[in-house]
Amino acid sequence: MNNVFFEQFLMVSEWKTVAFLGALVVILYLINMLPKKKFNFSAKVMIATVIGLILGLGIQYVAGFPTNPMDLKFVRETTLWYSLLGGGFISLIRMLVIPLVMVSIIHVIINMNEDAKLGALVKRSLVITLVMVAISVGVGLVLGNLFEVGKIAESGAQIVADQGTGKMREVKNIVDTLKALIPSNPVEAMVKLNIVGLVIFSAIVGVAAKRMSKKYMAVVKPFYDLVNASQKIIVSMAMSIIKWMPLAVVPLLANTIAQKGIGAIAEVGKFIAVLYLATAVMFVIQMLAVSLFGLNPFTYVKKSISLMILAFTSRSSVGCLPVTISTLTSKLGVTESTASFVASFGTTAGMQGCAGIFPALTIIFVTNMSGHAVDATLIVMSIIVVAISSLGIAGIPGTATMAASVALSGTGLASMFSLINPILAIDPIIDMPRTMLNVIGSVTNALMVDKSLGGLNHEMYQDMNAGLDANSSDEE
Repeated sequence: MNNVFFEQFLMVSEWKTVAFLGALVVILYLINMLPKKKFNFSAKVMIATVIGLILGLGIQYVAGFPTNPMDLKFVRETTLWYSLLGGGFISLIRMLVIPLVMVSIIHVIINMNEDAKLGALVKRSLVITLVMVAISVGVGLVLGNLFEVGKIAESGAQIVADQGTGKMREVKNIVDTLKALIPSNPVEAMVKLNIVGLVIFSAIVGVAAKRMSKKYMAVVKPFYDLVNASQKIIVSMAMSIIKWMPLAVVPLLANTIAQKGIGAIAEVGKFIAVLYLATAVMFVIQMLAVSLFGLNPFTYVKKSISLMILAFTSRSSVGCLPVTISTLTSKLGVTESTASFVASFGTTAGMQGCAGIFPALTIIFVTNMSGHAVDATLIVMSIIVVAISSLGIAGIPGTATMAASVALSGTGLASMFSLINPILAIDPIIDMPRTMLNVIGSVTNALMVDKSLGGLNHEMYQDMNAGLDANSSDEE
């Protein structure tokens, strides 16, 4: 099969590629055939996660655990075909993000009661989001300093860093960052996935329509009907796509494991371990925060498990947005207004993983590797800089690098950005827990905001059967 047709067009030129493609087909068939009565949606997603991990390690094993797996032809071919299913699923989900955000926000506002607390919703969302991201920064700084991240093999790591190709991203000041969130062109905001900008534009449209309905209801009623109908259709579309999530998780996770060499992962093993630990600690803090608001954290975790797995494997907060909103409204009893606003806001601002823990750890990593002292001034400055700069970080794979750039620049370490090249080399491995924390952080924030506003449906929250299979059906 060594010719142009198989190697460059079909991308199937080795028997190993055929074998792993066949294995994926069999695995997906078996997962799809699991009886719904014994295996609900969440159970299928968890099974798919384990299988995806094993499959990725299997590819690494057959490849001989190389330092650069993508140099091998069969690995390139296999992961390319796997990306058709995994990446295709994420593309379908992200296809709905723009219409979902816009229609949901407008739908919420035009259907609000006259006594709805829109101003309170915005204020509490902002406060809770910034407080939680500041706590995540503190967790990253404390654990990074406790385990002395970056202090091992300084000279060796320096050599690797000097050989890297990482570059400092362009850093904007806080004023320009905030100004960029205000949409001067709503179409441009859609193209650039400026979710906060879309929320602002949609809110203005919704408020205007609501105001006009008081005097000209007959005139604006067609618009009301269009928005209400569109909301139903988009939700149905989302449910139709989401039900295929267990099949997409397998190639998504297998690709992440297969494409990164074990050597590259081991090189910055301490950083990886501390980041995963920090994610776990922050997750516990989220559970405690939910408990302080009088909610059972275990109920919250059980109902959010499939969402967490999707976030872990997809590495896209924006891509998870439809599932996040669905989980909040159909499983956890959060009102549609809070779910739509807080979840949408959380894909761009206040991400506790990518814009909280990760930048904090990189600051400690670079400080230790460069031989500087980690003192109280650095810690306070880091918390302030990282928390504020968490506004405007888009929720798509790779944006944590921008957050790290801003953090290092704001703390005076911009010139040492190349030191994090070994970390950037294994970004997908550490991006998985970061994204999961981003998404579940939005869920936590939405629960606290809705509970403080008195809108949370406690009966739905406590009902373990509420929305249990909502994601596996397109009937809604």
